[in-house]
Amino acid sequence: MPGREAASGGAGQPGLVRSYLRGSGLVAELGSPAPSRLRARILGGVRLEVHECPRWDIFDSDWYTSRSLIGGADIIVIKYSVNDKTSFQEIKDSYVPMIKKALNHCSIPVIISAIGARKNLPCTCPLCTSDRGSCVTTSEGLQLAKEFGATYLELHALNDFYIQKYFGGVLEYFMIQSLNQKSSEKMKKRKKNQKRHRVQPPQLEQPEKLPILKGEASHYDSDLHNLLFCCQCTDVAFYSEDFSKVMEAHKVILCSVSQVFMLLFNVKSPADVHDSSIVRTAQSLFAVDTGAGFPVPHGSAEPSPPARVIVKDSVFCSCLLDILHFIYSGACQWERLEEDIKKKLKDSEKTEHVLEKVKCILKTPGKLNNLRDGSSHQIKQLYNTSLRLFFNTPVLADVIFTIQGATVPAHRAVLVARCEVMAAMFNGNYLEANSVLVPVYGVSKDTFLSFLEYLYTDSCCPASILQAMSLLICAEMYQVMRLQHICELYIITQLQSMPSRELATTSLSIVSLLKKAKFHNSDCLSTWLLHFIATNYLIFSQKPEFQDLSVEERNFVEMHRWPSNMYLKQLAEYRNYIHSQKCHCAVM
Repeated sequence: MPGREAASGGAGQPGLVRSYLRGSGLVAELGSPAPSRLRARILGGVRLEVHECPRWDIFDSDWYTSRSLIGGADIIVIKYSVNDKTSFQEIKDSYVPMIKKALNHCSIPVIISAIGARKNLPCTCPLCTSDRGSCVTTSEGLQLAKEFGATYLELHALNDFYIQKYFGGVLEYFMIQSLNQKSSEKMKKRKKNQKRHRVQPPQLEQPEKLPILKGEASHYDSDLHNLLFCCQCTDVAFYSEDFSKVMEAHKVILCSVSQVFMLLFNVKSPADVHDSSIVRTAQSLFAVDTGAGFPVPHGSAEPSPPARVIVKDSVFCSCLLDILHFIYSGACQWERLEEDIKKKLKDSEKTEHVLEKVKCILKTPGKLNNLRDGSSHQIKQLYNTSLRLFFNTPVLADVIFTIQGATVPAHRAVLVARCEVMAAMFNGNYLEANSVLVPVYGVSKDTFLSFLEYLYTDSCCPASILQAMSLLICAEMYQVMRLQHICELYIITQLQSMPSRELATTSLSIVSLLKKAKFHNSDCLSTWLLHFIATNYLIFSQKPEFQDLSVEERNFVEMHRWPSNMYLKQLAEYRNYIHSQKCHCAVM
């Protein structure tokens, strides 16, 4: 702990630090290797080295040495005699600026000591100038200390009180402050060196992002709309009053939209409809030629001829094609229907008349039908368009599936519109084309019911991952790609939400799912499952099913595994290092 004492005022004055050390009981060793240097041990073993500078010639002779000496000090003590004004002025004008320059803004404590009792005190009278320059006043010393940022002391006598108690107390305070600072810097440096040379824990890389499965947009409305153009499985034909055919359609689609058609085709009786306006609309607009339709015995191969429906309103009949397009499109494009009828009729009164009839057809019992300015949203609220009403019901059914000893009724029109495989099956040179009873093999009854529910409602809610996989297999069998994607997305969502602990203990075989996905051409799901196994490598590598992976699949998993084999090796080495150092790791 180096110190620095600069003196002025004659060589007869003893050094303050030397006087303090000789009179202090804390000194354990006192040596004097050179007249201007002093070494001692204080405060229980702290090494103290004092450099005395009784003359200021060092600043003039060797500025480099003096700058190094002052810059390396921990405490600087400047003393002067209060009775030597010339020496004080030299300190103030010449040497304090030089010391400031040598310190270069370093925060080193400086003690300015004014020694001695003032002699021949000058008169304070403003008219008296005698002895005014013979001594240094207290205010001058305080001003110098303030400019220097130093601590100012007045030592009237070099006795035990002023040296040991007064000067020594201030000196010891700065010594302790300096020791604390050095200890803190030493500790920081040690920690920095330890951190530099310490083995760092390995960095765990982020796992690869799992493939993103994109869903397919619904084409439910377009499927039903296309059914109107293909004219397959039609069971109703509309005729004008002159008995010319206008359009063919499908009872199940019409009845799913309107209770007027339900009354027309005996799906409901007038007693079931608690709204007389709906009954009046059915009677005023349509008439069914009952002699055209013949009942078909159960299991007969001959299809029933279409029911003949006569449209009594000629203006309405002229717009029937546009109205059926509107109904088969989901009855949600009201503005387009308005424009089409206006272009065709070119008469506002007739246009309004036809639109009112359409509203009456779409009306749900108990709801108003006098919406003059009906928007698509308002028209949508007038009725309940849903084929769900006819799902798994014999009403209007024209095909019966036999599966696992049970029967499931269905409607060919819906099946043909929603599934290309069934469209080919019922309209090609297949046995099913002219048969009412159609057997189903390879799937369970519950799975097939879920498949039919999707065809009728465009929605799917599997109860489990295994059920979703069974439904995916059925969708692949009948080439319904959107349903297959929905099942894939459901499986992925369920696996992603499964906690690691549940994933480790589940009886569900992910490898088995992978095999089924590959076999049934579900490329997106199989690729995702491979990445999923690789991302959870530590879990799946401990399961027996891991051995069922093929060589190609195993290579893929090993290449994309997380955490990587390199990380586990580095982690083992780091653990061995921590154990050998017998230290605690905050990361582990």
